[in-house]
Amino acid sequence: MTHQDLVLPNGLTLVLVPQPAVHRAVAALYLRTGSRFETPDNNGISHFLEHMVFRGTPTLKSAHAQALAFERLGGTLYAATYVDHGVMSVSVPPRNFEQVIGLLGEVTTSPLFSDLEIERGIVREEILEDLDDDGRVIDADNLARAMMYEEHPLGYRITGGLETLARFDERMLRSHHARHYTTANAVLCLAGKIDEAACVKAVERAFGGMPRGSRVAATAPMNGQKKPRFSFVENQSSQTELRVAFRAVSERDRAEPSVEMLLRVLDDGMSTRLYERICDRLGLCYDVSGMFEAYEDDGVVDIAAGAAHERATVVLKEVFALVEELAAHGPTDEELEKAKNRHLWSVEAMLDDADAMASFYGLAALAGIARTPVARHEELAGVTRAQVRDAAQRVFRPERMSVVAVGLLSRAEENRMERAVKGFGG
Repeated sequence: MTHQDLVLPNGLTLVLVPQPAVHRAVAALYLRTGSRFETPDNNGISHFLEHMVFRGTPTLKSAHAQALAFERLGGTLYAATYVDHGVMSVSVPPRNFEQVIGLLGEVTTSPLFSDLEIERGIVREEILEDLDDDGRVIDADNLARAMMYEEHPLGYRITGGLETLARFDERMLRSHHARHYTTANAVLCLAGKIDEAACVKAVERAFGGMPRGSRVAATAPMNGQKKPRFSFVENQSSQTELRVAFRAVSERDRAEPSVEMLLRVLDDGMSTRLYERICDRLGLCYDVSGMFEAYEDDGVVDIAAGAAHERATVVLKEVFALVEELAAHGPTDEELEKAKNRHLWSVEAMLDDADAMASFYGLAALAGIARTPVARHEELAGVTRAQVRDAAQRVFRPERMSVVAVGLLSRAEENRMERAVKGFGG
């Protein structure tokens, strides 16, 4: 698989990934935006702006007209906001690709910002999903990040809160758009069955007016944590949600591939350690999962589980035992080989998936990580058992851990859970 990196005259990075054998073409615009680039006064504005770009353009006067324009070409505009980036993408039949590039350029560079109050009401409903009747945050993921990063933006909620949402106006949205929707903060990736020369011309027409701007800076988080952190939030629910989160490594850390393989040993299918132990063998949960998220200057390994209230502490102790075993002994040869093979097969599957290819190359270019899917696999394939063990020893430490429980625990059960947290690694 070959790809081509170009820079347009206005500074926009364009990545072309031709896949002649597929029957779709994908345009994905990645932007350096998200909650980590916000402040307490405007937290949530990146997410709200993502919603507002669906509300029409100078030639598509309404949200309906805009949606119809994309759907007539065989695609649906997708958008999402994450902690440190945003994406807008669309997949269409190749014969309609140049037209859809034009639409994507218009939507991202010339939003109308109309129907602000309607969209504010929609986002309000989204925010309410993470709150209880008293307005308290009950989403375990948000609570864990806030505990880990305290006042740093990496601990902010992507959606923000009701207070900030109420303050957003057109002036603030236009200011945020002018700062982040610029070529210095954007990568456009085109993948699938594409005519490269025609695509370049279409992008120049559609995105030529995007301003250059300047790259938005990110402030690195400090870590003054000395011991495990624990928080219990009472919530009327059928289960207690657990999050066991560890500060990990950044995407540029030499140990990043080892931490990725550590996560894959923990959770990459139902036969891996986490699911086999907690669900299959002990029957404590319906589901349990692990995640590794790397940023430019930090990272998080997170383990999530939901369990009956009376079982929550038992589940937590089993998670602790599992990560301590990996830190002590590392994975087996068989586990590591299976994880590497599964990654290789996922890379091969990308050859038939234009969306996955656009995502890989777009994110890699936005982060400034020069690699191909094959090069990434070679990186992971070179990881040894000892390196995974060392990564586990580095990450699974008391002073890196934050634990959140959201549900119904008796006072005695809460105390047992807190003692278990304090005793981790002791």
